[in-house]
Amino acid sequence: MPLALLALAVGAFGIGTTEFVMMGLLPDVADDLNISIPTAGHLVSAYALGVVIGAPLLAAATTRMSRRAVLIGLMALFVLGNALSAVAPGEISLLAARFVSGLPHGAFFGVGAVVATGMVAPERKARSVSLMFLGLTVANIVGVPAATAMGQQLGWRATFLGVSAIGVAAIAALVVLIPRENAPAPTAGLRGELAALRSLPVWLALGTTVAGFGALFAAYSYITPMLTDAAGFADTSVTLLLALFGVGATAGNLLGGRLADHSLRGTLFGGLAALVVVLALFPVLMRTPVTAATSVALLGMAAFVTGSPLQLMVMEKATAAPSLASSANQAAFNLANAGGAWIGGLALAAGFGVTSPALAGSALAVLGLGVAGAAWAVDRRAAVTATDRERVVAAHVPEGVERVRG
Repeated sequence: MPLALLALAVGAFGIGTTEFVMMGLLPDVADDLNISIPTAGHLVSAYALGVVIGAPLLAAATTRMSRRAVLIGLMALFVLGNALSAVAPGEISLLAARFVSGLPHGAFFGVGAVVATGMVAPERKARSVSLMFLGLTVANIVGVPAATAMGQQLGWRATFLGVSAIGVAAIAALVVLIPRENAPAPTAGLRGELAALRSLPVWLALGTTVAGFGALFAAYSYITPMLTDAAGFADTSVTLLLALFGVGATAGNLLGGRLADHSLRGTLFGGLAALVVVLALFPVLMRTPVTAATSVALLGMAAFVTGSPLQLMVMEKATAAPSLASSANQAAFNLANAGGAWIGGLALAAGFGVTSPALAGSALAVLGLGVAGAAWAVDRRAAVTATDRERVVAAHVPEGVERVRG
């Protein structure tokens, strides 16, 4: 694998750290700004909104630029957003800074996935995407706990300065490690990129992302009360248990990349089926500390096995203009974050029990399997139609022409 993938992984590590660290810093931010924790929670939503808006917008706005230059510019915007977060004087300015921090997220992963697959042989495309995503999953093991500890010891503003420094390191790595010839400007232009989004297979792939990762976030958003109220863990143990989720996600991400290079569709179906089973078993697994800890790791593994296959499938369905579709998949991921958390919350508010969000997630994973199955059926029908068309054409070719071709 080319060393240039390390530059993408460093950027992904910084993005993953800033995305998830706010959850651990909410009490500190709320106390410092004299706001309630629910109000501080809007800072998480502001970042997600930035991702959803920024992913397609920035990908579309930069269609004529070198992808190398786009990645460097996106990481510069990331540094700016986090630096503004560090010096924000109040709630409104911090909300705006978090929104700016989220803008480059989706476009960076979307354009980065296109660059990563362009640097490797066709049989290694999924693995190249998984290595870029490795920065995101490792951030949950190392980056988020370290950044949270920094914020608790030195103040939450120091955390965002530290994340800005990671962004600067990522810019340096992108400049040094990504050759200009491996990340040229797209040839399709904005019209071609937009045309790719009119494809039904692209939208089915995006729908699979929303349903599949919505299943994850329906449960993961409420994992703390499950671990404390159902499994009996102390609050102080939750951080370590969430690191287990990161370990599982990292293992699943690497496994999914390797398996998808052999069978993309099979890996996707297998990962979604595993997610259905793991989430359905949560009410049972949360009864003892050992099985509860195991379930957290299995959840991360089952969900992230599907990460690189979904990203690659979207890109393949928009093969002539993959940048915008690839970035849109990251927007779909964050819609899954918001939608999954909302659906899990509905189950909890309805009084179905502390583990009910996992069952709601299992139902969403079943929906994801259904959408993936519909995508498979559409592909099969298109393949059959193409084959029939070739047979018709061949049947009407004059015998003399066939003899000349032979």
